[in-house]
Amino acid sequence: MPSNPRQSIRIGHSPDPDDAFMWFPLANFPNHSGPGGKTYTPAIDTGKYDFVHVLEDIQTLNERSARAELEITAISIHQYPFVADRYALTSCGSSMGDGYGPMVVVPAASKVLIADLDRIRIAVPGERTTAFLALSLLLGHKPANYEVVMFDQIIPRVVSGEFDAGLIIHEGQLTYGDAGLDCVVDLGQWWTDSRKLPLPLGGNAIRRDLGATAMREITTILLRSIQYALEHRSQAVDYALNYARDMGKDLADKFVGMYVNKWTLDYGDAGRAAVKQLIQEAVAAKLVPDKGPVDFVEPG
Repeated sequence: MPSNPRQSIRIGHSPDPDDAFMWFPLANFPNHSGPGGKTYTPAIDTGKYDFVHVLEDIQTLNERSARAELEITAISIHQYPFVADRYALTSCGSSMGDGYGPMVVVPAASKVLIADLDRIRIAVPGERTTAFLALSLLLGHKPANYEVVMFDQIIPRVVSGEFDAGLIIHEGQLTYGDAGLDCVVDLGQWWTDSRKLPLPLGGNAIRRDLGATAMREITTILLRSIQYALEHRSQAVDYALNYARDMGKDLADKFVGMYVNKWTLDYGDAGRAAVKQLIQEAVAAKLVPDKGPVDFVEPG
């Protein structure tokens, strides 16, 4: 009898250490096509699915999710209400800021306060990032003067004086001080202190047209990938170093620990409450459409 055909699944994620870490067990790069010119094969059984990695910054992935281009994609929680008709969130793969998160940074000598943020020019990593939403909720409206800049260019363009401030995500949260910048506000800390919940930054979205059975099967594989990476931490961090700008292994491991942890294995009750709270506040502020309850796909 013929074997079941294999199904190719594109998985979009950011080229940063935490995403690379948790999807390392799915890495499938033949003929030295992987990072560093190496060959990688999956470290876990992926069943009938072949995962194809699509590496894009989160702004681009959010834009592609609006067109439902990828079967699985990292997505900002800010973006979810805009694409909820086409995607559900997998119960694993989230990035939570538990008392920490995106930051607004400025040159150390500038003495900028939160109250000043509406009068200065801010570089932001994307209008649909959760960082941008959190800043908008803090201010009570979208920033008055901002420009979207590739996330890894924000710090140097603030340092150069092109922007007065930058809204930073990813590893910049650990390295901004080395560039002579100060933090005006840590939005993750602000959210956790004021809401008593983690700030749900990113999730993993799966396209609904795959069907309920495949969505559960794939979510199971994704969960096993995260579990394997956590259980083989050193090996997974070594792979993640291919995407760790200006970080050695110790700092990369620290960053991975911030965003691949218990929340990544499952949102849990608190994580689900955090997503609901963030979206409800965004709906009330007329920053996102109201698409009703959030759908989470469980393994099975």
